Amino acid sequence: MFSFWKKKGEVSSSESFPEPLRQLLDTPCHDAIPMPLSEIADIRLERHNLKLTLPFPALWLEDWLTTQCKILGLNYTIQVDCHSELPFVFAKVRQVILVASGKGGVGKSTTAVNLAVALSQQGAKVGLLDADIYGPSIPLMLGEAQSRATSPDEKHLNPLQKHGIVMQSIGFLVDPDNATVWRGPMASQALMQLVNETLWPELDYLVVDMPPGTGDIQLTMSQKLPVAGAVIVTTPQDVALADAKKAIQMFRQVNIPLLGLVENMSFYQCPSCGHQDDIFGTNGGLELAARYQVSVLGQLPLQAQIREAGDAGTPIVLAKDNQTAEIYRKIAQQLIFTLYWQTRLSPQQAVEILMTDD
Repeated sequence: MFSFWKKKGEVSSSESFPEPLRQLLDTPCHDAIPMPLSEIADIRLERHNLKLTLPFPALWLEDWLTTQCKILGLNYTIQVDCHSELPFVFAKVRQVILVASGKGGVGKSTTAVNLAVALSQQGAKVGLLDADIYGPSIPLMLGEAQSRATSPDEKHLNPLQKHGIVMQSIGFLVDPDNATVWRGPMASQALMQLVNETLWPELDYLVVDMPPGTGDIQLTMSQKLPVAGAVIVTTPQDVALADAKKAIQMFRQVNIPLLGLVENMSFYQCPSCGHQDDIFGTNGGLELAARYQVSVLGQLPLQAQIREAGDAGTPIVLAKDNQTAEIYRKIAQQLIFTLYWQTRLSPQQAVEILMTDD
């Protein structure tokens, strides 16, 4: 909605609001927000300062609106803020996002790490939970492989902070050179202790890097955590798609919304000649998404930079002027709006899902 302050020098009536700006704000603005900003934002204009307050984080709008205003011949300083009215679903966490795959080796942890950092870049308060008890990857991918968890009272755990997010992993509690040889129920119990005993700060999103498969841990997390939705990660390869189908079916069986699908290793592009080769198949993820009516959030290339950034503990989404980093940012933008729209359309259903078996 539009709001007009009454101080001297400010726009104080709709008649004096510039028509080009009004049209801009009344038109669906972007693929990531396919509806007019005037319908979802509180918009205030003070001289040449335009401030928008949205119910979800979207710092990317500042650059986008600045560009659009310049095209229209308007000179405004843009400020975009977020004010979420969503309640905490557990501890101080508003929404829980599961990043899952039916098969290992498809880039799920890489997706979870880059997605978490990309959400933070939009102004969100983000936590990352490494739910892979047997093969935790988050410590290495965020440059904290040698770090250990600390406790303020010998009962709770402090999360670690890096690249604008907080994180927790079993990898901060055990020797990285030792194998975790636990049966399924024991691993599930340890994971829930990790979730409940971590002193999470106020978070808009808790991104959970799930282990591959559809076993005990997946079922426990799906039923015990108040989950807002799941992101499925796959490659175009048939053997990966076969297991991704099982992950989709599992989440539907436990009534967890599917937020979208990410296809990794979609293609390889030669850095020398630019030739593109679909090493793992063509559009397998897109066809799977169409079959199960799941939106495609993004397609990532098979690229050495992604692997090198993960091994170095600096996710590629931190890189500026990088096409792959921009793909991750667009995935985050779409995901943010999808979560907002899901809650807006069916708040009662969302509450029912969040409270399942808690």
